[in-house]
Amino acid sequence: MQIPIFMVDAFTDRPFSGNPAAVCLLENDLDEDLHQKIATEMNLSETAFIRKLKPGDDFTKSSCFGLRWFTPAKEIPLCGHATLASAAVLFHMEKNTNSVLTFVTMSGELKAKRGEDHIVLDLPLCPAYPQELKEVEELIKAAVGDMIVQDVRYSPHTKNLLVCLSDTYGRSVLEDLKVSAQCFLSAEKTGKVKGLILTVKGNSSEKGHDFYSRYFAPWYGVLEDPVCGSAHAVLGSYWSEQLGKKEMLAFQCSRRGGELKVSVRDDGRVDIAGQTAFVLKGNLTL
Repeated sequence: MQIPIFMVDAFTDRPFSGNPAAVCLLENDLDEDLHQKIATEMNLSETAFIRKLKPGDDFTKSSCFGLRWFTPAKEIPLCGHATLASAAVLFHMEKNTNSVLTFVTMSGELKAKRGEDHIVLDLPLCPAYPQELKEVEELIKAAVGDMIVQDVRYSPHTKNLLVCLSDTYGRSVLEDLKVSAQCFLSAEKTGKVKGLILTVKGNSSEKGHDFYSRYFAPWYGVLEDPVCGSAHAVLGSYWSEQLGKKEMLAFQCSRRGGELKVSVRDDGRVDIAGQTAFVLKGNLTL
């Protein structure tokens, strides 16, 4: 069996930056255990599987597909960058003729819209609520040491803990922070945290970015996710409230780095736009 596979760098316009995802196009149903085996073999933060929903569907003409995401360790309920990569494969490699694609996922229906130089993802907005510091103090200490923490929030939908550092810190401090994410597993005592977002307010003199972030998910086998779209469904909600803005430009300052345009809507959704770069096209032989 031959399965077309692509490697796409998401939230960047340059190869070898942004967040890489593998995307597999499934003509037929795949044995359940093979999804995880392929994702483990790819060893990227996510491998996406696009599947046809009914006989007669066509990757070039149909507008609705099934979509699943796997880390090297397990299946996850939402992944922004691999959704962006999946839409890019259909729009740019399969030459899909639709302007909007719908993906049926564990997080409901997600839409991807073709833009001039971006693809726009329609994702659920994920509010984060005040979190009792004492419950997560050890985890925060493991992540940022004695740095000043300005706010702590928890997103029950994504199971992400958001830690906002003091406004006295800037992008360079977040970039230079040495993090041992493997230590988070023993430091997290509540059992409810599956991802850690570190964020700081942007500086208007630095390329107009409204906020910066880094994201860690060792609970899913991903020590640091280079650019995480789903984390920005949380960050978008938080920073829109803090800044009083609906339209924001964000930068995730991992070693690879990536830029996202975030637009908070009034209907409980968020548009996250980004670019992509293709680095590989081939076939899996099973």
